[in-house]
Amino acid sequence: MIEHLHADWKERLASEFEMPYFRELVAFINAERTSKPDSIFPSDKNVFAALNTCPFDQVKVVILGQDPYPTKGHAVGLSFAVDSSVMPLPKSLQNIYKELAADLQTTPPTTGDLTNWANQGVLLLNSVLTVEEGNPTSHAKKGWEQFTSKIISLLNSEKSGIVYLLWGKNAHEKAKEVNAVANFVLKTSHPSPLGYTKSGMDFISFKGSNPFSKTNRYLVENKRTTIDWSK
Repeated sequence: MIEHLHADWKERLASEFEMPYFRELVAFINAERTSKPDSIFPSDKNVFAALNTCPFDQVKVVILGQDPYPTKGHAVGLSFAVDSSVMPLPKSLQNIYKELAADLQTTPPTTGDLTNWANQGVLLLNSVLTVEEGNPTSHAKKGWEQFTSKIISLLNSEKSGIVYLLWGKNAHEKAKEVNAVANFVLKTSHPSPLGYTKSGMDFISFKGSNPFSKTNRYLVENKRTTIDWSK
């Protein structure tokens, strides 16, 4: 996996790769791929797709989800995204597009390919970066959470003025890694059908949360280029 990682992220995360938890994580994933060929998603070369399509210095927004889609052909390494050929879209992404249309009164992208968001500085990251087919959260608590927390911690220590859109309970855990004064943090329920309208003590419902307009407003206030969410 590591050989496919973009150089600027690889340099910053180098010490993490030497830690026992990460070595154990790699061993676990390799064993899973050996024993369950074609059933571990995404492919090895796409595990770090979120980092590769949005280099460290370009990050303006972080959209954080749970783990990859467990449906064959869906997981591409970008949270909530799917390949442009996938139809119908996953229900979580359908709800994201519904919110986008309601929030900005604009037409969402025509496919589930969110590469254009990533190319504009949106880090589409999951808390857990791999999954077994048909078994959501199957690779949780294997080490990915520590690794992705390190990513957020690095961003927080070296950059400010970033928007963190934390969608769902697992994503909310990352809030402790972020200085909420120097950045903008929005915690909502997950956009899946089960979470779409839920709210709680410290988070609001994804439906009606207006994350896209709030993001662009914050970016303008911080003199940064906004995101064209319709692309």
